Amino acid sequence: MEIRKVADDRRRYLSLLLLADEQVDMVERYLNRGDMWVLVEAAGADSADEVLAECLVTDEGAGVLEIKNLAVVPEHQGRGLGRELIEHVARTYAGRYHALL
Repeated sequence: MEIRKVADDRRRYLSLLLLADEQVDMVERYLNRGDMWVLVEAAGADSADEVLAECLVTDEGAGVLEIKNLAVVPEHQGRGLGRELIEHVARTYAGRYHALL
């Protein structure tokens, strides 16, 4: 498994984003505001990597980083994948923010 930053075409993850926030209009408000990370399981050469979880964070100013969306594919819940993404975010932004909400 690996965690990757998503730079473009975030809407392709909309079904996963909607697991955590069921309002499309709300998701669209923050979809391109912050950084998005996905946890993927690498597949073989003949198939696509499987996205297992996602996390989207935004800079809310005043040293605050907020997790706007965190979702794990239902079949993979309970395996610590959400925690892994949160820990990745905490490590990645350590020293740059004084609070992670």
